[in-house]
Amino acid sequence: MDAVRVALLREVLAGTQWPADARRFAGSLRRSVTAAGGSLLLVGTEQYEPWHLAAHLVDEAAWSGLPELAPTLVRHRVRPGAPPHLSVGLGRLEGARRGHTLLVVAPDQPGAGLLERVHDARLAGATVLSLDGGDADLAALAHDALSVREGAGELDLDTVQHLVSAAAGENSLPERRGPRRRRDRLARLADQLTAPPPSRW
Repeated sequence: MDAVRVALLREVLAGTQWPADARRFAGSLRRSVTAAGGSLLLVGTEQYEPWHLAAHLVDEAAWSGLPELAPTLVRHRVRPGAPPHLSVGLGRLEGARRGHTLLVVAPDQPGAGLLERVHDARLAGATVLSLDGGDADLAALAHDALSVREGAGELDLDTVQHLVSAAAGENSLPERRGPRRRRDRLARLADQLTAPPPSRW
């Protein structure tokens, strides 16, 4: 979803809590990765892999000038011969510690195994953030959570991920922007909108 569609979506959702909630959660994500100096780990469930969010965060990291937003996608199953950015398995979570941010995306039940790994990462000092479908156990482990329960009405978790990734990138810019900073940001946005879609994901 490009920046124009995100802006239209925010307009449609004006008057609901979602734009503000997404910006709040994006602020937590941004503060965590910048304070830690990077090391963002992104993991989903066995049934749901957030590769689309990973791709958007990589894009946001590039055009916002905040490389810490680019995540390492942690996968439940790594296929033989997968490229390096798609070859990180669950064992990577065992190394999570203070200075790491673990973003869990779980529209369905996360499963006991993933919850245990998330629990261990938090005990080791990692910051845990959760985009989820309302799982109480996962929310209890998270330092910050944004939940989209099934049947919430306005939107689903995939749409919320677009709002969060866009807000994380744009909020990385200083509040006081001079004319040159605004021009640079518009130039990057124009490049993003006219570039062909990435194919490596």
